[in-house]
Amino acid sequence: MAFMVKSMVGGQLKNLTGGLGGEEKSESEKSPAEAQGMTREEYEEYQRQLVEEKMERDAQFAQRKAERATVRSHFREKYRLPKNETDDNQIQLVGGDVELPKELAKMIEQDNEEEEEKNSVIGQLSNIQNLDLDSLKDKASATLEDLKQSAEKCSVM
Repeated sequence: MAFMVKSMVGGQLKNLTGGLGGEEKSESEKSPAEAQGMTREEYEEYQRQLVEEKMERDAQFAQRKAERATVRSHFREKYRLPKNETDDNQIQLVGGDVELPKELAKMIEQDNEEEEEKNSVIGQLSNIQNLDLDSLKDKASATLEDLKQSAEKCSVM
């Protein structure tokens, strides 16, 4: 609003006076520091801070991308899928040694534990429907006892 008033009134005053008096720099002729209302040193410090902040954000972003790539590569190894070059490149860009966030590490650990349970014999048996493990254990122990008794009665042994 103030800009519009200044441009309208200022333009009219220049026409009346004929442009006499000290010449003011127009908005396009001002340096970037003057345009922002800062001294040159303040403007340079401001620009330096902006560059540093951008570099920090980029580093954090690259770290997060590498963490995600590590998780993807973990699951590719787990499920025997082909490796992806872009994931390897992202991990190497950060330095090769990427530490997973705690939440992701917990998820992977829980997933590994579940896989170990499923791969065990008891885990496979529990997946079979209509199977009572307690009765199966009882039958197995009874069979072992019968074998021991019959072995004691055997004269050859």
